[in-house]
Amino acid sequence: MRSHLCAATPTLYILWITMAQVAGQEDREKTTALKDLLSRIDLDELMKKDEPPFTFPKTLEEFEYAFNEHGQLRHIKTGEPFVFNAREDLHRWNQKRYEALGEIITQYVYELLEKKCNMTKAFLPVDATEDEPTSFIYRSPDALSNPSKLLVLIQGSGVVRAGQWARRLIINQDLDSGTQIPFITRAMEEGYGVMVLNPNENYLEVEKPAKSSPLPSPTEPSDEPAEKRERKDDKEGKKKREFYEKYRNPQKETETERIPIRENGSSEEHVLYVWDHFVSKAAAKNVFIMAHSYGGLSFVELMNQREMQVKNRVCAVALTDSAHNIWLQETSKGTQDWMQQHCCNWVSSSEPLDTPLDPMLPDCPRVSAEDRVAVAAWLTACHLPGLSLTSSPVATCPAPFRQTATWGQNDILNLYACRQAT
Repeated sequence: MRSHLCAATPTLYILWITMAQVAGQEDREKTTALKDLLSRIDLDELMKKDEPPFTFPKTLEEFEYAFNEHGQLRHIKTGEPFVFNAREDLHRWNQKRYEALGEIITQYVYELLEKKCNMTKAFLPVDATEDEPTSFIYRSPDALSNPSKLLVLIQGSGVVRAGQWARRLIINQDLDSGTQIPFITRAMEEGYGVMVLNPNENYLEVEKPAKSSPLPSPTEPSDEPAEKRERKDDKEGKKKREFYEKYRNPQKETETERIPIRENGSSEEHVLYVWDHFVSKAAAKNVFIMAHSYGGLSFVELMNQREMQVKNRVCAVALTDSAHNIWLQETSKGTQDWMQQHCCNWVSSSEPLDTPLDPMLPDCPRVSAEDRVAVAAWLTACHLPGLSLTSSPVATCPAPFRQTATWGQNDILNLYACRQAT
């Protein structure tokens, strides 16, 4: 008996090891399966089932907000600034609410451009049919007829539309900080025609047509009656749809698609189109351009496409935190030399305003715009007595501007230098 037991011991030991390995393999497989399952679960999506509906006010009054006499957005009842986190732990809902307010702000700025600045829309494309999507720019009454000077404003990328520099600053600071209106009104007072471009209005967003149900895949022959199988398939399909609606799209947000606006499908296309159909046809002898962030890239692309026209018409260009890159955009040596003499880029820096900075590329001078959020600096500077769009260049202007023959009495960039932070 003892000898049989001794003989069986190695076998039992091997069996025990094998069972342990199998159990370990099963545990690993279970762990892997659990990890795979968890990776498929989007906790943010699961949390959406507790969100309030995405139904927001359509006007500032319904939001219970208004702009006060200082251009600051304040709650009508409490007088407090806008609060992003209206509901704790519901970031997605708060973001949707913020976006809804932003759309109202956009329309509010359009009204200011039309009523306060007396500007009108010019629709693009100029030969658009009734059925195709369109964009627009704003222009002063004398934008095309002013024989002397024209100011062109080009904003950066993102959700901002015509007349805005930064939505965040409009909501959290004031209208003067976040809109182009101070420059428009000042330019008009100094006798400039003005064009306000709209480079981010590139498409029309429409609701996607409902998808047709896919044809059922072939299945193995079944003894079930066809009618019973159809009821079963419908029931399973309904369960899947309900699961999707509950966990993937609880708010039943409309799925949309974008229809590009002809010849204005990007910021670069828009700037080129406006140049060809408006700026180049304007009577102004001297054209001045202000461009922020991606607007600077779009301007450089315009130079690549219309180099000689730009050189012949544009006197000076003020850039702020420009996103252009003369190497990636493959600009010519002639363009680079011209930019050295006619452009200046105010960039975020800890240095004092207008301090010359080391150039990163051999294109245009770079000077400090101080901190992007230092709004007080430009407010103070822009209200200095004697500051004028037609005054002689101040000492802090970059040397290339002071030495440019075409600069002289047309120092529009002095004003834009004040606008660095926004």
